[in-house]
Amino acid sequence: MKKRSLLLSLTLLVTMSLMTACGSGGNNAQGGQGGNAGGGSSDPSQLIIATGGTGGTYYPLGGGMADLIGKNAGVTATAQATGASAENIRLIRDKKADIAFVQNDIAEYASKGTNMFAQDGKIDSFQALGALYNETIQIVVSKDSNINSVADLKGKRVSVGSPGSGTEMNAQQILEAYGLTFDDLKLQRLSFADSAKAIQDGQLDAAFQTAGTPTAAITELAATTGVRIIPVDADKIDALIQKYPFYVKTTIPANTYQTVPEEITTVSVKSMLVVRSDLSEDLVYKVTKAIFENTDKLGHAKAKEIKIEDALKGVSLPVHPGAKKFFDEKGVK
Repeated sequence: MKKRSLLLSLTLLVTMSLMTACGSGGNNAQGGQGGNAGGGSSDPSQLIIATGGTGGTYYPLGGGMADLIGKNAGVTATAQATGASAENIRLIRDKKADIAFVQNDIAEYASKGTNMFAQDGKIDSFQALGALYNETIQIVVSKDSNINSVADLKGKRVSVGSPGSGTEMNAQQILEAYGLTFDDLKLQRLSFADSAKAIQDGQLDAAFQTAGTPTAAITELAATTGVRIIPVDADKIDALIQKYPFYVKTTIPANTYQTVPEEITTVSVKSMLVVRSDLSEDLVYKVTKAIFENTDKLGHAKAKEIKIEDALKGVSLPVHPGAKKFFDEKGVK
């Protein structure tokens, strides 16, 4: 009887131990929130990087970053083609992506639930990893145009980009700095390809375009019709940055376009990376380090503009603790 009782006790003890272990393992498998500290049961086994269209800059850069993360951060990563900034933030929110390329102004709107995110409401499930390169606001007119300043756009035929685009918001904010609204223009909302053709055909006076420089469509327009780029005045730039801190002052170098021999002062938004807030500090630190210490291995010309010292410029969002740890080590403010 004593032997049987002892055997029964041992069996119960082993069973309870196994149940406890399985229960603990189940929680780890499901993950959880608050993965910002330490090393991360909530971290996915593979990172999805939301980029943009396959013909753009985000997608090939994302592929290069996925390769760097796999080699240096101890976790596999895959670049996914998407509709870019606004869609990417929603993918992060829905946990269908872990890292995403976005314009910093679009990220700002998402964090506040404004503009194209008015129906979504505030999205607070993402944080900044770091800024990448400038996407410059260029106000394009034909070479022979009598438009010389933003103020001269009043009453003119002006395209402000596709409806709901980042370019449209940039145009609205720059005009606002000059006391103008869309109602002061003969407004058109055209893609830049269509805008360039309309300028060439004399059917449009000016067009806003937000893109990395040199922009291919402007280069082509300069070669056919000739172009000028309208500058943004210094005091207006200061006012813009004070009200909208995602802007950065930018100089387009002389001869970027063949008919624009002088430097042009304007503003840019930043392309940047954001991450899910619930990824662990340790993982995001390793990812940030893998990317920003190896930009020369990204295999894309635009990577030359990605610099550690500029990684927090134009970033108005909270920075993920893992990324902050890396930038603190590098003395980046």
